[in-house]
Amino acid sequence: MEMDFYDETKKVSTDHMKLIEDLLAFAAEQENISPDAELSISFVDNDEIKKLNRQYREIDRPTDVLSFALQEGEELEILGADIPLMLGDIIISVDKAEEQANEYNHSFSRELGFLALHGFLHLLGYDHMNSEEEKKMFLRQEEILNGFGLSREK
Repeated sequence: MEMDFYDETKKVSTDHMKLIEDLLAFAAEQENISPDAELSISFVDNDEIKKLNRQYREIDRPTDVLSFALQEGEELEILGADIPLMLGDIIISVDKAEEQANEYNHSFSRELGFLALHGFLHLLGYDHMNSEEEKKMFLRQEEILNGFGLSREK
């Protein structure tokens, strides 16, 4: 799977990007997503993600991750192997990732991985708008994180 990384904060190491790349490739395999799929991941600060959150969700505060899917449910299945699958964009607040890693008492790497995977699952159509969807999405997150070996202790 092709991933383009953009770090506006200059705080995300190449090791962090490699971890995310490996995790999302593993997740794509688990979700039967074509290896030809493409997505972008941007790392921003709280000010930037707050602007985006306000613009696109009408919520005037920073959030940890935003996803902008380019394909919807059935479109993911319809596109054949001849066309690269453009999944969309994941935007991660590095400030929030640092705060939440401290709050949850796990590593910055684990938090970045969690947020990237959360955003990735949104690109695939998972959501948490009601308790049933939330349970399904969060269970899938934990299955993939544990299968990859990125538990809360890491």
